[in-house]
Amino acid sequence: MKVLLLTVGKTDDLFFAQIIEEYKKRVNYYISFEMNVVPDLRNRKNLTEKEQKTEEGNMILKTLQSSDYIVLLDDKGKQYSSVEFARFMEKKTHSVSKRLVFVIGGPYGFSSEIYDRANEKLSLSKLTFTHQMVRVVFAEQLYRAMTILNNEPYHHE
Repeated sequence: MKVLLLTVGKTDDLFFAQIIEEYKKRVNYYISFEMNVVPDLRNRKNLTEKEQKTEEGNMILKTLQSSDYIVLLDDKGKQYSSVEFARFMEKKTHSVSKRLVFVIGGPYGFSSEIYDRANEKLSLSKLTFTHQMVRVVFAEQLYRAMTILNNEPYHHE
């Protein structure tokens, strides 16, 4: 199984980009992990919120494969502790055959088409983060999950 983090827009902040790259290297020691970027919309200021979500959704759908298991990172999704997320990942390694795709939407979230295509929704916190920070938090939590599953001393209870 391959884990893919699909995001709308590139990581602009160099500091965040470096942290994400470090966690990508760490995670790839345990499981195949990639990040793909759907480009930001051009002329976004001329589009309504709904139009932005629809256009971003269309671009996201074009990158997905029919066999992908889709988990939206969404503030209305299920919340897990780090240990619970590790167990979630363990179950998915046994049940998802090809790609487990986590998706971070644009500034207004997801279109209805993306919600319809998704298998699950996951919330990283009740707090609101920038999209740049969500990438860092997710990459770190994925690494933490892998260390928990391998009984390594990174996570402390």
